[in-house]
Amino acid sequence: MAVKRDYNKELLDTSNHLYAYSFDFDVMHPYMIKSFLPFFREGNLLELGSFKGDFTRRLIPYYKDITCVEASDKAIAIAKVELGRNVQFINALFENVILPNKYDNIVLTHVLEHLDDPVFVMKRINNEWLSSDGRFFLVCPNANAPSRQIAVKMGLVSHNSAVTEAERKHGHKRTYSLDTLERDVKESGLRIIHRSGIFFKAFANFQWDRLLKTDIISPEYLDGCYQLGQKYPDLCSSIFLVCEKGEQ
Repeated sequence: MAVKRDYNKELLDTSNHLYAYSFDFDVMHPYMIKSFLPFFREGNLLELGSFKGDFTRRLIPYYKDITCVEASDKAIAIAKVELGRNVQFINALFENVILPNKYDNIVLTHVLEHLDDPVFVMKRINNEWLSSDGRFFLVCPNANAPSRQIAVKMGLVSHNSAVTEAERKHGHKRTYSLDTLERDVKESGLRIIHRSGIFFKAFANFQWDRLLKTDIISPEYLDGCYQLGQKYPDLCSSIFLVCEKGEQ
């Protein structure tokens, strides 16, 4: 019998691992937007898994019609305080939510690895929610990021695609690499039109948070890591796919 998940509890920081780091908010989020921009469609946008609205806030300049689906009612309550006038929030699970529209842009960032059945949810995206010429933007943490491979060599993580105990407490079910991510996307019927990585990353998130407080890291260095990630997607912090509607 499946254990009922507590999505509010999964958002809590643990003693040795934060749910989200400054590196996520201040570095990865801007570069995700930069990666998305060439592929954005006009129209409306659906964000699946909005957390507390930090990434949603970065989407508002580009879209007036934004809907967010989030499983945690506590996260939605926080997001509504600042973004409620600009965004429609729906507290529901992706597996059973009924949405009123089709969407020209659907965003799923660092969420797929949390889902009990990722292929089922992506089938819903393909068959029910994505408009005929819409785009699906998918970003996941990368099992092969150098920071993770270093942790494996240090004996801190058993293997690249392992789910650590801290990740498990935050609701992670798997750790994707480009090949396994593409496998699940293709099984859902979605059609991949672009594949890449976001930000070459040799340091762990907590190390980045410390470095960002110093003058060691310049904006030019960050841009260099982003550009290098375009050349070596399998060595990025996150892997990134753009998809369009495919077979149903």
